[in-house]
Amino acid sequence: MGRYRPPRQRGSRYITPEGEQALRDELHQLWKVERPVVTDAVHEAAKNGDRSENGDYIYGKRRLREIDSRVRFLNKRLDEVEVVQRIPSETNKVFFGAWVTLENEAGEENSWRVVGPDEFDLANGKLSMDSPMARALLGKRLDDEVRVQSPGGEQVYCITDIRYAEP
Repeated sequence: MGRYRPPRQRGSRYITPEGEQALRDELHQLWKVERPVVTDAVHEAAKNGDRSENGDYIYGKRRLREIDSRVRFLNKRLDEVEVVQRIPSETNKVFFGAWVTLENEAGEENSWRVVGPDEFDLANGKLSMDSPMARALLGKRLDDEVRVQSPGGEQVYCITDIRYAEP
C-alpha cells in the first residue's frame, strides 16, 4: 500500500445549471462515445497475441481505467451536487452565481463569477466559491472593500458591480 493518499476534503456541493450540464456532457462523451472506441481498440489489440509487449493493448487498458475512474467520479458527484437556479432576493449582495466586478488599488477592473468547485476556470473568469477570494466576496455589498491574503501580500479590492446575469 505504498500509494496511499489521504482523502481529500470535499468541495462545496453547489453548482450552476451550466456547470451541471458540462458535467453531464463530459459523462456522456466518456461513456457513450470514447469508451466504446477504446474498448474496440483493446479488443482488436488482444487478438494480436502476446499482450505483455502489445502497446495498443497496454495503453488501451490504462485509458479504460482512466475513463472508468472519471465516470465513477462524475456519477457520484452528479448525485450529490445541488443545482442553484434561482436568483437571490438581495441582488445587491454577492451570493453564489454572481458576476462581481472588482477594482484594485491601481484602478484596474476584473470581473469574476462565483461558481462551484467543479466548474471554476480562472481563464474564463469563473472563481470557485471555496477559494480565498470568493470566500472574502460572499455576503459583501456594492462599494464594499474586500481584503484578500495572497502569496504576494494582502490585496485590497472595491466591489464596483454585482450582476446575476452574464455580462
